[in-house]
Amino acid sequence: MIKTALFATAALLSAGAAHAEDLRPLAGHTIELAAATGSVYYTKEARGFRVVATLSGSEGATPVRFVATLADGQAVTVSVPVEGEAAQELEISRDGETLSVEPVEALMVRASLD
Repeated sequence: MIKTALFATAALLSAGAAHAEDLRPLAGHTIELAAATGSVYYTKEARGFRVVATLSGSEGATPVRFVATLADGQAVTVSVPVEGEAAQELEISRDGETLSVEPVEALMVRASLD
């Protein structure tokens, strides 16, 4: 007989409550995903908001930079995998003239077949 157990747990990205942070152009914002830390900022360009997020896993490690140009209504997700846990994610979204950075609530699902 096949038995499936399904467990779902919601996990927040940080110890504090998840909430959106609105950014201003060229005003950097510190981000933390699992063991990676970094910053995100944006500039207003002709094609949209040019968003730059830079993350590094540890001191001395080569940083990784993500760049995206967001039109109104668009969003991009930055994700850091965590062994044995749900990936930690951050959504950067544009709504009109507002750019928001918000942790994504993760849902971890585990299944086992007996």
